[in-house]
Amino acid sequence: MNNAPPSMGRGLGPSPAPPETTIPRDYNFAADILKRNLDAGRGNKLAYIDHRGQYTYAELADRVERFGQVLRSLGMRREERILICLLDTIDWPTAFLGAIKAGVVAVPVNTLMTEADYRFMLNDSRARLLVVSEALYDKFADAIRDSDHLEHVIVSGGDAHSHLLFDALVAEAKIDAKTGAKTPGGTTAPTTRDDMCFWLYTSGSTGRPKGAVHTHADLKLTDDLYAAPVIGIAENDVCYSVAKLFFAYGLGNALTFPMSAGATTVLLPQRPTPDAVAELLKKHNVTVFYAVPTFYAAFLASPAAPQRSELKIRRCVSAGEALPAEIGRRWSERYGVDILDGLGSTEMLHIFLSNRAGEVKYGTSGKPLPGYDIRLVDDDGNVVTKRGDMGELQVRGPTSAIMYWNNREQSRATFLGEWTRSGDKYVEDEAGYFVYCGRRDDMLKVSGMYVSPFEVEGVLQSHPDVLEAAVVGWPDIDELIKPKAFVVLKAPEKASDDFAHKLQDECRKKLAVYKYPRWIEFRTELPKTATGKIQRFKLRAEAQAASPSR
Repeated sequence: MNNAPPSMGRGLGPSPAPPETTIPRDYNFAADILKRNLDAGRGNKLAYIDHRGQYTYAELADRVERFGQVLRSLGMRREERILICLLDTIDWPTAFLGAIKAGVVAVPVNTLMTEADYRFMLNDSRARLLVVSEALYDKFADAIRDSDHLEHVIVSGGDAHSHLLFDALVAEAKIDAKTGAKTPGGTTAPTTRDDMCFWLYTSGSTGRPKGAVHTHADLKLTDDLYAAPVIGIAENDVCYSVAKLFFAYGLGNALTFPMSAGATTVLLPQRPTPDAVAELLKKHNVTVFYAVPTFYAAFLASPAAPQRSELKIRRCVSAGEALPAEIGRRWSERYGVDILDGLGSTEMLHIFLSNRAGEVKYGTSGKPLPGYDIRLVDDDGNVVTKRGDMGELQVRGPTSAIMYWNNREQSRATFLGEWTRSGDKYVEDEAGYFVYCGRRDDMLKVSGMYVSPFEVEGVLQSHPDVLEAAVVGWPDIDELIKPKAFVVLKAPEKASDDFAHKLQDECRKKLAVYKYPRWIEFRTELPKTATGKIQRFKLRAEAQAASPSR
């Protein structure tokens, strides 16, 4: 693919002066965000609420400082990695910010992955320390024994499994009275705004995760460029995010943005069902609510969904997958609040293309945010200059990841100088709004998480009765994309609903639960090229024809 010059694109001149220049060269995000709140007199203000209790900004700063001391006592050095696989509790921001403040690279990972995924990420990151929730420990037990790099394991919960216990370590950590939580600086490493700060693993087209490397400046810039001007979070807001903290989306929603404003965040460790979230929204008077389209649809369909008068929500945000227009309209009619749908990515850390309050156009991802430039590039590598013509969306902005760790090939294919490929196909309408058209490759986004068709197909094809399998995105009744498998059996007479259920159960056992195919359709053959390659685009065309809006 050619990297077409910006002059070919409408309104794309030289990049503007980078906003990161407003961030001091010597900069540590964790130290900055904690100190800003304490200096503003918010020490006694609630920062987090979880299932165990409530925590003020002063208490959070103390916990972060203590965890940094724990890292130092264990011999962790600057730029070394710790893998964090925690449910959403106060321990998550404690570990994440504690690592960053100490100059140790935090690598939070998805809590829904498989043992094989975790084994890969431990080895790929060469993490010397693992912080894991007790409920997730079993998926790491074998990998811990086999790891060549791992030296320490800290367990969050009641049973340390013969390792170290999070609560005990934090409680026993020594705090220097002169440099403790009141003036957080004790474990602050002398980092710069461009230092490697944290990684987020994102799925690759072959199913192998890629570690997107971000800097200290990236976190603050997502608030400066998106949250502050678009959401406008205030100190008196109460925030809740369906997307968990390990997501790039959830990290901004439940940590960077509320903490930047001194707001309060509610954390929910368990799976966010519509019933549980409804109770949470009412109990805590949540004012800023983040979710993915799949959840908005499920919430609207739930018999337990609260009435408008029971909620205090003033701002709703959606990302992770395209929001169907009908879901947005139904939500607005029911609750009197528009959903601000937008597009972000792990590579760009958060949303860079968004609808805005008072300017919502459902069925679109909105317009580019100031500080980011957007261009669409056709299949020949030329910048699309005519509105209405489709191209792959590329974005230029200051929050782009440095690279994928230990993956030069994918880094070169994704990070094109100042421009980052999104992998999403878009058109720009006459009003300047961008409309999602699908993925550039065969990757799917399900409930905001990437799914590799090849990974699902591999599980299906491992069954002795399966000859071939192809997985594509398929719209459900709410026009949300889910995996559908087209399967060719060695003995076609075995095809049945019962056999389809068995294949689905097999996928649930071997894959993260959101990856299993929601539908299995048996075929006698799959569409192929002359060389025998499966033509997934023909199956995707069937999906478009099956869309409920057609």
